[in-house]
Amino acid sequence: MEENYEYFKGEIFKLTSIDLNAYKEGQMRRRIDTLIQKHKCNYVTYVNLIKADKVKFEEFVNFLTINVSEFWRNPEQWKVLEEKVVPTLIKIPSFKIWSAACSTGDEPYSLVMLLSRYLPLSRIKILATDIDKQVLEKARVGLYHEKSLKGLPKEFIDKYFEKKTDTSYQISNEIKKCVEFKEHNLLKDPYPSMCDLIVCRNVLIYFTEEAKDEIYVKFNKALKTDGVLFLGSTEQIIQPGKIGFGVISSFFYQKKQ
Repeated sequence: MEENYEYFKGEIFKLTSIDLNAYKEGQMRRRIDTLIQKHKCNYVTYVNLIKADKVKFEEFVNFLTINVSEFWRNPEQWKVLEEKVVPTLIKIPSFKIWSAACSTGDEPYSLVMLLSRYLPLSRIKILATDIDKQVLEKARVGLYHEKSLKGLPKEFIDKYFEKKTDTSYQISNEIKKCVEFKEHNLLKDPYPSMCDLIVCRNVLIYFTEEAKDEIYVKFNKALKTDGVLFLGSTEQIIQPGKIGFGVISSFFYQKKQ
């Protein structure tokens, strides 16, 4: 069985470029086993199934990637962002923001709305990336359940959302135009360069310590000097100074010269 799992990981990498060795094995293997059992397969027959069936392949990628997102998640951290990072950011004539592992778009759209307090939308452009094609499509559509908006300031809901049903809201096209969505694998693909702000929250907890360290180094290289990395509330860089970061506040790191 163990040999079959090693074979499975190798085949999945060939098919998707997702390196399962970079994820915490116990947690990831439990997720995969649940899906495989649903189809009454073993590792070998399941690989054959997703090679032959495009729908099953898309189901697998969607199931494998972790997509838990909401607008304005952890409001106290958005307050820190607004008070300690935004004032410097908006003084830059043409700033560059990257929302990495953006899931269904809640985070990059939240960034646009926050910046709209200080700048015209025409000045705001955010790159948002994720490994999962399906969530990127959902992000581009911009239709959300009311639960996703529970933490969002009412001013933004009133201004930038249209209620479609009793429980669903559509984000405005003027906000959507400020975000460019692209597919991107944090472990494999080249990173953007000269970023002023990188936001990557609540995804790195699923990676091994080695993979996280590699990603933090790449984030540092992707930032301009004094650029800021904003992480999730369960993520922390141990000894940030060793990879060129200073600490602004909990979960906020600034690239040092």
